[in-house]
Amino acid sequence: MNDRLKTALQLVGVAVLMASLSFASVPFYDWFCRVTGFGGTTTTASSAPDQVLDRTMSIRFDGSLEAGMPWQFKPMQREMTVRIGEVGLAFYEAYNPTDKPIAGTASYNVTPYAAGGFFTKIDCFCFEMQVLQPGERVQMPVTFFIDPAIVDDREGKYVRQVTLSYTFHTTDLPEEHAATEPQTPVQAAN
Repeated sequence: MNDRLKTALQLVGVAVLMASLSFASVPFYDWFCRVTGFGGTTTTASSAPDQVLDRTMSIRFDGSLEAGMPWQFKPMQREMTVRIGEVGLAFYEAYNPTDKPIAGTASYNVTPYAAGGFFTKIDCFCFEMQVLQPGERVQMPVTFFIDPAIVDDREGKYVRQVTLSYTFHTTDLPEEHAATEPQTPVQAAN
């Protein structure tokens, strides 16, 4: 095999490898964040821990919308204090001021990032898409706790306040809701 062909094949191999790694990077990064809490990614659980500590944690709540999302969205409370290991319940309010149904999904994170792996959600509106009908206003719950293991973590033990942030993004309307969307009449051509 001549050197030019060998070099060309090696370059094609490198390009294929790089393309494969770029496609694998998103799911790998998502898995990494969920396992480690990196970037403020929270964890989930089906129930609260058995242990509730005497130490408290201040939880702040924040809500925002992506550009162009027509809803109004805000936390019902700005801050609460919970004991570490105790179940907290907070509510966010969303309102659709438009004349058509709008679907949305919420992305979220926790700051400081050191608390991400210890902020655990039992139930959350962010687990599924939300569809609001025209003029509909809803209160959406999030049930959570701070894992007691935070007090033994090298960085987490210094955290005294956590901010839980949500951003709602417009999502394609599911078919079952699209059928109820009002249709604009078509003007007849003269």
